[in-house]
Amino acid sequence: MDNKLAEARNFFDLNGLNNIRQQANQTDQASKKAALKEAAQQFESIFMQMLLKSMRSAQEVLEADSPFNSQSTKFYRDMQDQQMALDMSNKGTLGLAELIERQLGGGDGSFTPRSVIRTDHQALASQKVERDVTRLAEQFLSGADKSADKVSNNRQAGTQVPLAKANSVVKTSEKSSPEFNQPQDFVTALTEPAKQVERQLGVPFQVVIAQAALETGWGQKIIKNSDGTSSNNLFNIKADSRWTGEKAQKDTLEFEQGSLVKKNEPFRVYNSISESVNDYVNFLSSGTRYQDALAKPDNVEHFLLGLQKAGYATDPNYANKILGTLKSVSNFLNQ
Repeated sequence: MDNKLAEARNFFDLNGLNNIRQQANQTDQASKKAALKEAAQQFESIFMQMLLKSMRSAQEVLEADSPFNSQSTKFYRDMQDQQMALDMSNKGTLGLAELIERQLGGGDGSFTPRSVIRTDHQALASQKVERDVTRLAEQFLSGADKSADKVSNNRQAGTQVPLAKANSVVKTSEKSSPEFNQPQDFVTALTEPAKQVERQLGVPFQVVIAQAALETGWGQKIIKNSDGTSSNNLFNIKADSRWTGEKAQKDTLEFEQGSLVKKNEPFRVYNSISESVNDYVNFLSSGTRYQDALAKPDNVEHFLLGLQKAGYATDPNYANKILGTLKSVSNFLNQ
């Protein structure tokens, strides 16, 4: 390799990056390819430096009383870390350099753009989700007959009970925040309110409990207010422009174009679990967004996929996860 190009691997040589630039301006393809490879390794080393810096920062609290905790010591330590990052990149420790080189045009032509991969993956994932939802829904329905006495008799196949005012679902009590020590406690507390939802919307009460259990981790992760009190938000309904009540801010992860994005969103706050259940009914039944899902509420597969397609949650496996939780709910109910 060109000696000047090799100098770029020395962190203390300030002309190293300039040598890469000059090499890239050469007319022969071999020199250009070599410069591209070296640049990719430099990018990988920058990433390695960021990792090392984060690791060092995490240890600072433990070094407060250390005799080596001085500015001069940290200066030389950082220089060593930066050189180490270059050496590790040169050895291909992470393998990022090769991917970067291919991304920038130095591959053999077999590179597939990320956007294409994501599109294909999403299409296959969507098909898999629907297959899994169908399979799990059939398993649930086949076992539902064993606990038919737990299902409301007010629901008729193919029909939906007319919606009543939300405040008739469950009587709203004074501000209260029950504690759920075990999943069984959560299922027991939600059974009657969920049956009321079933009478209103036609959705099997077991599905209502499963959705609340998934959203709140069986009641252990209900969103809290700034003062530490419970928001009583069982279904993680966000406080959009239509909401005029109290709000609680919460960091949340949302899927956007196939990737997870961290956001800070406002969520609705209720005085009680009863208010949360009432608002859940209103939220689904008002407007047209969830009307397709509610067209066949007693069809578990149709309802959950309808919620997912309407955007109740951004998780592409939302329906499948509720069905997975539904099996546990059914087990608790049969105990």
